[in-house]
Amino acid sequence: MTRSFRQTARPTSPEGRAVPRPRAVTKTLLQGENGAGVVRKTVLPGGLRIVTETVPTVRSVSFGIWTHVGSRDETPALSGTTHYLEHLLFKGTRRRSALDISTAFDAVGGEVNAFTGKEYTCYHARVLHTDLPLAIDVVCDMLTGSVIPPEEVEAERGVILEEIAMTEDDPGDLVHDLFAQTLLGDTPLGRPVLGTVDSVNALTRERIMRFYRRHYDPTRLVVAAAGRLDHATVVRQVRAAFDRAGALSRTEDRPAGPRGGQRRLRAARHVELLGRKTEQAHLMLGVPGVSRRDERRWALGVLSAALGGGMSSRLFQEVREKRGLAYSVYSYTSGFADCGLFGIYAGCRPGQIHDVLALCREQLALVAEHGLSDEELRRAIGQLAGSTVLGLEDTGALMHRLGKSEICWGKQLSVDEMLDRMAAVTPDEVRQVAGQVLRQPPSLAVIGDVNDRQADRMAAALA
Repeated sequence: MTRSFRQTARPTSPEGRAVPRPRAVTKTLLQGENGAGVVRKTVLPGGLRIVTETVPTVRSVSFGIWTHVGSRDETPALSGTTHYLEHLLFKGTRRRSALDISTAFDAVGGEVNAFTGKEYTCYHARVLHTDLPLAIDVVCDMLTGSVIPPEEVEAERGVILEEIAMTEDDPGDLVHDLFAQTLLGDTPLGRPVLGTVDSVNALTRERIMRFYRRHYDPTRLVVAAAGRLDHATVVRQVRAAFDRAGALSRTEDRPAGPRGGQRRLRAARHVELLGRKTEQAHLMLGVPGVSRRDERRWALGVLSAALGGGMSSRLFQEVREKRGLAYSVYSYTSGFADCGLFGIYAGCRPGQIHDVLALCREQLALVAEHGLSDEELRRAIGQLAGSTVLGLEDTGALMHRLGKSEICWGKQLSVDEMLDRMAAVTPDEVRQVAGQVLRQPPSLAVIGDVNDRQADRMAAALA
């Protein structure tokens, strides 16, 4: 049986007396009112970070463990390993079988799941507050004590290949992967999170285990919890779970730090076309954006909301409402540690691609030249503010904000601080970021029933 964390004995003095354990460091990051909205953070001696938000008015708790590893940390030969491992950690530990894990949550009406991104992975559960000790014990056990049985590696390989096939069958989903490849090229960020059929088939248990041991280390983990909880109790229970596995004593010499290396994106005006016999054509038009650490991200977020963030946005009005050329059309921003994307998606009939593309490019040019009107700016800020607050109305969203903020920025902003930063965006800031981002030559990804003549015409339109 292979163990991922070393079991260590309690240290003793030369006289044989037990040495006191190193002390954890706890800070209150955000102070709420009447005991609600209090965010506290504890760093354990092994480097494990625990962040919680107290919400005493609810009867549930969302608990998650975030790992500072995603698909961008994979070499080409390991493409898909992070996601593969996400599946395998549900397949049994030294103390529990896969059925034991699922039964534990079913028996209390709880939920347990996980997701893999390009820069992080999260394992999360939502339970009644009285069942939080169970959730902590099981999820921590999964992260520290998984045995990754050989038979489960082979069984789950088939599941993941089916997941890849499901994505391939959904062009509205697949076009986002194609767009990332178009703009980011054959790089870790440009490759799909799921990997490919070839890369998944080539992965062995030994490679996955080495990846597990290297990256699932306390210095790379963040525990986040939100709901009806007591911070000190959560810390005590998490520490006991990790101590049981000897996990807090296992640290690598080089903890995860800021990502880098995506120094430049692919050449502009790059076009990727994937021919499919579909009723709709799915297109993504976009340019390099800004990183998640760039202060311009606030202004770019407001710009995206005005351009394609709702039913009153420019793209929705011009493409759908006035001309009926598409059912779905929107814009979005995506920021990574060292780069970002700004994209526009539209789904339309293949014969209308050129009209939709022309309208999207026209709106990009207009905003790059003139920015937003005062009314558009006011409406976009209001939309972002409202959606931000409404999106944090459940414990799962609060836990997600805590974990992602700690992994990505190493700090927590209160909701009021975020709203203030949005409200502070000025017309000049929007105009400046629009000129810097939207004036760049765009690239294009299209999936649909497109012939060679249409492809040549689209490529020429970007030239």
